[in-house]
Amino acid sequence: MTDADRSAQPVTGLILSGGGARAAYQVGVLAAIADLLPNATYNPFPVIVGTSAGAINAVALACGALHFGEAIRRLTRVWQGFHTAQVYRSDWLGVARQSSRFIGQGLFGLRRDEPVALLDNSPLRDLLARELDFTGIAAAVRLRQLRAVAVTAFGYESGQAMTFYQGRATIDPWFRHRRVGIPTRLEVSHLMASSAIPLIFPPQRLNREYFGDGAVRQSAPISPALHLGASRVLVVGVSGNTRHGDDGAIRLRTGRPPTLAQIGGHMLNSTFVDNLETDIEILERINQMNLAMPEERRSRALGSKPVEVLIVSPSQPLDVIAARHRHEMPRALRLFLRGPGATKASGAGALSYLLFEPGYCNELIELGYQDAMAQKDALLAFLHLREAPRPVPLAVVPGASAGEGQQQRAAQGHAQCQAHAQAWPVGQQQDQ
Repeated sequence: MTDADRSAQPVTGLILSGGGARAAYQVGVLAAIADLLPNATYNPFPVIVGTSAGAINAVALACGALHFGEAIRRLTRVWQGFHTAQVYRSDWLGVARQSSRFIGQGLFGLRRDEPVALLDNSPLRDLLARELDFTGIAAAVRLRQLRAVAVTAFGYESGQAMTFYQGRATIDPWFRHRRVGIPTRLEVSHLMASSAIPLIFPPQRLNREYFGDGAVRQSAPISPALHLGASRVLVVGVSGNTRHGDDGAIRLRTGRPPTLAQIGGHMLNSTFVDNLETDIEILERINQMNLAMPEERRSRALGSKPVEVLIVSPSQPLDVIAARHRHEMPRALRLFLRGPGATKASGAGALSYLLFEPGYCNELIELGYQDAMAQKDALLAFLHLREAPRPVPLAVVPGASAGEGQQQRAAQGHAQCQAHAQAWPVGQQQDQ
């Protein structure tokens, strides 16, 4: 990142977290933002970052960044018409074949040369190849309507959260503890890797390594947007849980142990939700420290500049909504998931990630739209579309900003970054 970049106007970043079918909520939020914009072509997010299903939404926006409103409408149409069969095999033959492979490989070690997974998501690859025009990313970067777009995937061999980004040539790769940023030319395979929920969808091979869902071990979900130059971020979450304590948690007496679906639902929540919420809490605490210091000491002490953060997240628990729509699950899959308990209300947590059906997705889209409109004034102020009270600035986690401290750390890790970059087929990045 050059000095000219750092001294430019504030750069707004969009962070779309993971969550399988829950990502339909993000589409509703984006549709509301599109309705608030002064014109249909303006892209308010020069930096777009996504993980898991959020990576698909992020790249869809980046591909259409020159016509933001139309990109949102197209993305909304796809999600409104979603059926499970468009994402993974849900027919009797497909479910039976994939489950037999999973059992055979897991119990008997058969066909170990094939990735192991419960479900076959090859239909998703066909859908993405049909709907996305990746040449739009390069065009948007060239015309300065996009600074960078990034998706994160988890390397099973290296144990690293690898952020693949396409954007301006002035953006430097980065290397942190188990967090790496590498420039590349994004393709469908990157999206398949980022959205490959462990054990549910098969890992994807990218060059020398197999990758899975980017939410796994992503300890700092906000960091990639900051590395790419964002000075303020809009975070669209997929958790219906409050971040301000668990005093309202319900603990009912039960005589039965949790089902596999209940356990799986909590594991998925810990993967897709907890890291993001923890990262935001860290920002809030650093911000409190920042405000407690004299102004002249803040940047020097923390090694970073304040970053505004605005959060839009579900006002209702998404697993409760999924429970209302569990009858929409295809019959073969319903039978397959009945044993683990995913078709019961108590197992709706896991179901909320897998229910790619119109009734459920449309309700999430509507919820996202209404939640965003409920924060209309805050969104308008955040995007500088009209004068209004601005959100309280949150400080950047040390090491994730473009300050002097980061420059020193970047220099220390430059050799390691170069080694990673040489191992990957890096597409030519666009000039600033």
